[in-house]
Amino acid sequence: MPMPLTAVIIVVLTAMLYLLMNRIYKKYKLPFLVPVITTSFSIILILTGFHIPYDTFMIGGQWINLLLGPAVVSLAYPLYRQRAQLMQNVVPILGGVIVGSIVGMLTGLVFAELLGVTEQILYTLLPKSITTPVAIQIASELGGISSLAASFVMIAGFTGLILGPATFKLCKIDSIIGRGIGLGSASHAIGTVKAIEYGEQAVSMSSVAMTICALVGSLLAPLIVWFL
Repeated sequence: MPMPLTAVIIVVLTAMLYLLMNRIYKKYKLPFLVPVITTSFSIILILTGFHIPYDTFMIGGQWINLLLGPAVVSLAYPLYRQRAQLMQNVVPILGGVIVGSIVGMLTGLVFAELLGVTEQILYTLLPKSITTPVAIQIASELGGISSLAASFVMIAGFTGLILGPATFKLCKIDSIIGRGIGLGSASHAIGTVKAIEYGEQAVSMSSVAMTICALVGSLLAPLIVWFL
C-alpha cells in the first residue's frame, strides 16, 4: 500500500476511534472511559490483532504527533486569561506544586524500595510524574532507562486521570484551583486533559503545575538521588 494512503487511513481511523470513544464517555461519564485511555487501548488491540508493526502505524501517527506541540502551546491562552487569579494565589499555587512534585518523586522511590527493584529502575521511576520529554531526559542523566521512563509517565498520567475525581471527593477538594494543581502535579499533560472538564481556571492551574513540576523535578531529582 502506498505510504500516503497508509498515512491517511491511520489518521482517519485514529480520529474516528477518538470521536467514538468520546461519545461513549459523554454518555456514561466513567473515569476509565476517558477517550485518551480507551482510544489508546483500542489502537493497541488493533495493532496487535492485525500484526501491524508500530513503525507502520507511525507513518500516519507522526502527523498526529506533530499536533502535540501546538496543543501544548494553546494552553497559554487560558493561562493568560487567568493571569489575575495566578497572581492573587501565587504563594499557595507555588507551594502546592512544589510539594506535589516532591511527593510524586518520593512515592516513586518508596514503591521502588518496596518492590525491591534495581537502582536503574529506581532512577527510571523517579520522574514518573513529570511531563514525558523532561522525564526521559532526567531518567537518562540519572542512569535510568529513558524508554521505560516514558511508560512510567503514561501510567502515572492514566492513574491520576482515573483516580483523580474519586480522590477529590474523598478528600473534599472542591476548589477549582486545587483540582487543577493536583491534576497537573500528579498527571502532567494527561491530567490537564481531565482538568478541561472543570473549566478554564482548572486548565490554567494544571498547565502551571505541569510546567513548574518539570522545573522542580529537573533540579531536585539529582539531589534526591545524591541524598539517598
